[in-house]
Amino acid sequence: MALFTNRMRVSILQTDIAWEDKRKNLQHLRNKLEELRGKTDIVIAPEMFSTGFTMNSRKFAEPVDGNTITILRDWAATYQMALTGSYIASDQGYYYNRAFFLTPDGDTFYYDKKHLFRMGNEAAHFSAGNNKAIVSYRGWNICMLVCYDIRFPVWSRNVDNGYDLLIYVANWPSPRRHVWDTLLAARAIENMSYVCGANRVGTDGNKLSYNGGSAIYSPKGKAITVAPDNEECTITTELSLDELKNFREKFPVWIDADRIELLPNE
Repeated sequence: MALFTNRMRVSILQTDIAWEDKRKNLQHLRNKLEELRGKTDIVIAPEMFSTGFTMNSRKFAEPVDGNTITILRDWAATYQMALTGSYIASDQGYYYNRAFFLTPDGDTFYYDKKHLFRMGNEAAHFSAGNNKAIVSYRGWNICMLVCYDIRFPVWSRNVDNGYDLLIYVANWPSPRRHVWDTLLAARAIENMSYVCGANRVGTDGNKLSYNGGSAIYSPKGKAITVAPDNEECTITTELSLDELKNFREKFPVWIDADRIELLPNE
């Protein structure tokens, strides 16, 4: 029987990512999980945590029964924590920037990034997903989205409080950091949800620099905790489902939300 947890401990790993080096990145992740054993319930890694934001999809893609997900499922069970992030996936001849949510009990959930980063030519190397994923985990409903998705509020719309925690995993470069900070807060406010944004630090193989900004926001858009800039670190916060539900009851903006998700053709 699935456990119910009113208070959920959530950890974000703000790490550098070794360019196209799965072995090194997986070992780095394992070291972080060792440090968090018994201290958290969910661990969030950045987008494409095992390779960096490479467009070399054909070389690095794996199926869901491949080495990366197999190892992560084992670690979720071993360390008794849910793991989420994204990796390069192959599925029936297509390639996806695929988010995963793996529970300690062996349940697996996936979301394929819908909005592919046009300016990085992502659509030439990956296919877009078209299905939202809301995971039910220990009494919480959790929505997984990836990086560029954050710019599109219709896609993240929280209809009738369908989710309690919204997670963005990203490789978000330093020059657009103000946008990242602003949109994380905005998504929390408009969706009346906790929001976690997991970003990386360092410089990737394309010479793009990342300064982090990983953070956890309250449903009021206030930063509960923010990682220091330009540093590898782990931030952990305990979130309360009761506090979220009480806020939604006292200030029920969601009742008046627009029901039309897409504008009609003119």
